[in-house]
Amino acid sequence: MRVVFATFGSLGDLHPYIAIARELKRRGHRPVIATFEAFREPVEASSVDFAPLRPSMDGFGDRATVMRRLVDPRRGPEVLVREMFMPHLRESYEDLERAAAGADLLVNHPLVFVGPLLAEKHGLPWASTVLAPLSLFSAADPPVLPGAPWLRAMRVLGTGAYRFVFRIPRLMMRRWEAPLYRLRGDLGLSVPGPVAQMEGQYSPALNLALFSGKFAGRQPDWPPNTVLCGFPRYDGPPPDAATQAALDAFLASGEPPLVFALGSSAVLVADDFWRHAIEAARRLDQRALLITGAPPEELGALPSSIRVFRYLPYSSAFPHAAAIVHPGGIGTLAQALAAGRPQLIVPVAFDQPDNARHAVALGTARSVPFRKATGDAMARELSPLLGQAGYAARAASLARAIGAEDAAGTACDALLNRLNRTG
Repeated sequence: MRVVFATFGSLGDLHPYIAIARELKRRGHRPVIATFEAFREPVEASSVDFAPLRPSMDGFGDRATVMRRLVDPRRGPEVLVREMFMPHLRESYEDLERAAAGADLLVNHPLVFVGPLLAEKHGLPWASTVLAPLSLFSAADPPVLPGAPWLRAMRVLGTGAYRFVFRIPRLMMRRWEAPLYRLRGDLGLSVPGPVAQMEGQYSPALNLALFSGKFAGRQPDWPPNTVLCGFPRYDGPPPDAATQAALDAFLASGEPPLVFALGSSAVLVADDFWRHAIEAARRLDQRALLITGAPPEELGALPSSIRVFRYLPYSSAFPHAAAIVHPGGIGTLAQALAAGRPQLIVPVAFDQPDNARHAVALGTARSVPFRKATGDAMARELSPLLGQAGYAARAASLARAIGAEDAAGTACDALLNRLNRTG
């Protein structure tokens, strides 16, 4: 079977599909990942076939400048949809149509707005995916919306109130999606069609929830045919020999360190975060490992208790942490949960505040907003994570449960069953 995965976003939006694609390939099928040209190298390094999908990341402009606009809690979603993807729909459609020629199944990420159009136009079986609970817009378990976190207080009024609240973003999204409706008309499809960022993202046949039911349980108002898979984890190639040796030497030289990481997106807007991280470690008299995404020399001379790496696969560092500090992006969070260590989550934007809510509710994490994550604030939140044994015990127990889930295998089984029903 030839299965095309179409995805946009950060590495956290790429790695789960690589994990599933590798399992499909192991079973003898032919997966292809269609995504940004900038991700060609990590896809091909995973031994999965690659297809380019416009727009180009380079065309968005300076990445740090773009990210600062995207993390704005009110304007960020509109920038992402209206300015970055809607102007390039026809290019995306052309590229995906080329990549999907002869495919048996399309697996679509929520940001690939042309995927459902292509499937409808060509009669191509397709499955939708969601990476985080926020994307399911459950009124039964209302999410924390970055632009209006206070809205969650309305849950005391029942699910009806939240269904009413969801009408507000729906109206905004309708306006943002005007170019998509024009493309639908040009393709001879019904206009305007469903709201692509809400119900329009879900396949009526199969929707894969690519997170663990231990992290966020099934809700009665999720889309029909949703399969909870677990976290399909892929973390890139292992460190080179020199990096691994340096990591091993640091880990062996003292007590488990605090590990600070900002994922592949928030790292672009780090500002003084790393200095605050060093200050937090100093206040707690803890060793620290910083995964900065930037040349270590930018932080100047550091004591031997602080070690900086520009890049490490999280699976090589997180299991050795006393506690993990990260923004709560779903890919980073999946690795942190699998590592079984307590977490301090410093959410920046997107799904991160809602992911932090779930992790805190599980008793494995604490949270402080990124903009308030000073050295003093992080030290204050880290202190109970380090001093109260319950956090570590619950984190270890959850890691065992998540580790027992065959997420990539469950996703593959669901996809192949979908093909068998249409074959």
